[in-house]
Amino acid sequence: MRIPYALTSLSLALLLSACGGEADSELARGPDPKLPSPERGLLPSMKIAEPAEWGDSKPTVPDGFNVTAIATDLKIPRQTLVLPNGDILVAEGRGGNAAKLKPKDVIASYIKAQGNTKVKGGNRLTLLRDADGDGKYETQTVFADNLNAPYGLAFHDGKLYVANQDAVVRFDYQDGQTQASAAPTKLVDLPSAINHHWTKAMTISPDGRYLYVGIGSNSNIGERGMEVETDRAMIWQIDAETGMHKPYATGVRNPTALTIQPETGQLWAVANERDELGPDLVPDYLTSIQEGKFYGWPYAYWGPNPDKRVQPFKPEMVDIAVKPDYSLGSHVAALGVDFSIPEMGEQFANGAFVGEHGSWNRDNPVGYKVIFVPFANGQPAGEPMDFATGFRGEDGKTRGRPVGVTVDPKGAVIIADDLANTVWRVTRNQ
Repeated sequence: MRIPYALTSLSLALLLSACGGEADSELARGPDPKLPSPERGLLPSMKIAEPAEWGDSKPTVPDGFNVTAIATDLKIPRQTLVLPNGDILVAEGRGGNAAKLKPKDVIASYIKAQGNTKVKGGNRLTLLRDADGDGKYETQTVFADNLNAPYGLAFHDGKLYVANQDAVVRFDYQDGQTQASAAPTKLVDLPSAINHHWTKAMTISPDGRYLYVGIGSNSNIGERGMEVETDRAMIWQIDAETGMHKPYATGVRNPTALTIQPETGQLWAVANERDELGPDLVPDYLTSIQEGKFYGWPYAYWGPNPDKRVQPFKPEMVDIAVKPDYSLGSHVAALGVDFSIPEMGEQFANGAFVGEHGSWNRDNPVGYKVIFVPFANGQPAGEPMDFATGFRGEDGKTRGRPVGVTVDPKGAVIIADDLANTVWRVTRNQ
C-alpha cells in the first residue's frame, strides 16, 4: 500500500506534536489502577513497531527456564492447542474487512501495518509433533486448510472446534491423526459483517457442554452506528452439540482470549479496550466473566467511568457496568491467556500467563512480551511478572509479537509469535 506524501507528512507532523510527557503504562496495572484524565486529540501518539529478524537471538526467559523455536516459517500463527497425545495445533490466518471511515483510520492502518508480518495468512491448522519427547517437534504438517481466518481452538472427547472469523466449525478427531479425515461441520454462524475486530476467541467448559466465543466490536466507540454492533462486543455461550447460543456477557469491547480456571471452573478473558482517550487510557484487562453482566462498552470504561463521546449517551448503562478484575496497562494489546500448572515451578504455579502483542498508539511502546499474573484464592494477587521478553529490543526494533499462550501439561508454555511466524516453547531446566 502506498500512502500519499501529503498524508505521510501529516501523520509524521501529528506524531511529533504528540511526543513526550507520556506516563509509564505499567504503573496502571493491578486491581485498582489510578486512571488519568482523558486526553483528546486529532490523532493518538503512534509508534511504528519496526520489524527485524531474530537472527541468533531469541526471547529472554527467567533463570531456570529455556526457550526454543519449535516451528518456523508459519503463516501468521495466532492461537495454539495441545491435544491429548501432546501434539500441538496452530491456527494461522488473518481476517477482517472493515472499511476505513476517516483519514485518521487510513493513517492508523498504515502505521499498524508497518509492525505486522507481510506473509499471507495460512487459513489453516498446522500440527506439530515431538514423537520421541526430546523437545524437538520434527513433524510440521497441515492438519486442515481452506479455513476462514481461524483463531479460537477447543477440544473435548474426540471433537475439535475451530472458531473461524465467520463460524464455529467442528472436526471429528482420533488420537494420533496428523490430518483431518474430512471437511469440518459448521456448528453455528458468527457475526462477520464488517468484522472490524475479526478474531473469535474460544474455550470450552470442562464437561464439554458449552463453548464460549468472544466477539469483538465493529468500531472503537460505536462510530459506525450501534445497529452494526448487534451481537458484538460480547461473549456467546454455545451449546457444543446443537449450536444454540445466547449472550453470556456483554459490553466487552474486544475479548481476544478466553480460558477456564481449572480449580474453580470460572471463565476468564483478556480484553482490548478503546482508543483515543490518551496514551494511558483505557486499560486492557484480565477479568472473570460473570454470566449476565455488562462490562461497559461503549458507554463506560473500567467500571462506571463514562465515555461521553458515545452518542446517544446512556447513563443507565454506566451505572450497571462491572469493573474488570485486573488492569494489564493501556494499549498492551493482550491477545493470549492461559492458567498455569504446578509443573511450571513454584514461582509460576498459580496464576495466568498473558500474551501481549504490543502497542501501536503510544510514543512510549508497551507490551511486546508474555507476563505472569499471580493468583491466590481464585483471584489475581500481586504485581505481574515478566516471563518472556525481548520481542521488542533495546534498539527499538521488534523481532516478535506474542499472541496466543498455551500451557502444555508436560510443563511448558507455548507462545505463538505472529511477526516472526514462529512458535516458541518455554520449559523449566531439569
